[in-house]
Amino acid sequence: MAKILLAEDDESMLNFLELALRRAGHDVISALDGLEALEIMEDGEEFDLLLTDIVMPGIDGIELAQKAMEIQSDIKVMFITGFAAMALGRTGMQVSETKLLSKPFHLGELVDRIEEILAA
Repeated sequence: MAKILLAEDDESMLNFLELALRRAGHDVISALDGLEALEIMEDGEEFDLLLTDIVMPGIDGIELAQKAMEIQSDIKVMFITGFAAMALGRTGMQVSETKLLSKPFHLGELVDRIEEILAA
């Protein structure tokens, strides 16, 4: 079981993902945007994985990931979006440092990818 910080600005998608991850046995803390997720981390919560959408109001998922890695250097990051590779190329983040899952995806695929990341 992993402790996952989930940041997704679409509330229905957030609830759907949170439920699926909990059913897979993970401890999930959810945030409706990058700023809320960052506040959770700044309050001292530690996580095994940050699962974040890229396009969100406030700070986007890429900036959130960069700040999260400054706060907790060992956190693993996975993006869920349709624009991940293109967006990452503009930031200087290496795709090898992160994992990408493009929408739409099957929940089984999400859970499998998370297990791969956590095992690495």
